[in-house]
Amino acid sequence: MPKHANSGFSRLTRTHKLSVAGVAAAGAAALALSVVPGNAADQGKTQAAAVENAQPAAFSAVGTAGRTQQATIARQADSSAAKGKAEAAAKQAAAKKAAAEKAAKAKAAAAAKAKAAKVRAAKAAASRSAVRTAIPAAAPKPAAKPVVKRVVKTYPNNLDGWIRESLDVMAKKGIPGSYNGIYRNIIRESSGNPMAINLWDINAQNGIPSKGLLQVIDPTFRSYHVSGTSWNIYNPVANITAACNYAAAKYGSMDNVNSAY
Repeated sequence: MPKHANSGFSRLTRTHKLSVAGVAAAGAAALALSVVPGNAADQGKTQAAAVENAQPAAFSAVGTAGRTQQATIARQADSSAAKGKAEAAAKQAAAKKAAAEKAAKAKAAAAAKAKAAKVRAAKAAASRSAVRTAIPAAAPKPAAKPVVKRVVKTYPNNLDGWIRESLDVMAKKGIPGSYNGIYRNIIRESSGNPMAINLWDINAQNGIPSKGLLQVIDPTFRSYHVSGTSWNIYNPVANITAACNYAAAKYGSMDNVNSAY
């Protein structure tokens, strides 16, 4: 037999091989009957019986092989399904384990972060406490000085007011004199007229007439003028104050003057 024929036969499944064997057996039985001498009718019966007996055996062999193959396939399918189920369960378990590990790591990280924040807060509080301890308490503010309202004294614009204002200026400057001494000399010198001027006495004849309430010449007024008063010789307060300052230098006080001075 050619080599390729054996090669083809070897590739047949077990079921195919059993089928071929059954057919071959039936053919052999028929051939044996045909070569045995005898009655033709007997030969036909014998051949039919052989074929009938051979066919069930062949088909029985084919059915058994098929059932065996189906059982094998079923077992393989069950094994594959079980293996797939086991692999899925293993993957699910691995995923759960990974998720649990991740959650545990996140929880540990959060706890560490909270602990670090607590430590920082404690250090900051201690630092602030140290700073407050180092800084001395602020000294109490001194009591506010009482506000003294300056009262501006006013004087009437008449002889009485002029004399009183002059006396206040003289008191500040240390110039002696009294109300009565000033009043008495004013009445004698000018009769209380602040614009009075003497144009006939020796001073007038010398070109320097006496002027104002206490009849003061210009050189005397300039020499004994008191700061804080007007430079106008006819100003009542300035005239009185300068005259009293001159009298204090010459006679000790205007109170000591009883005539022309």
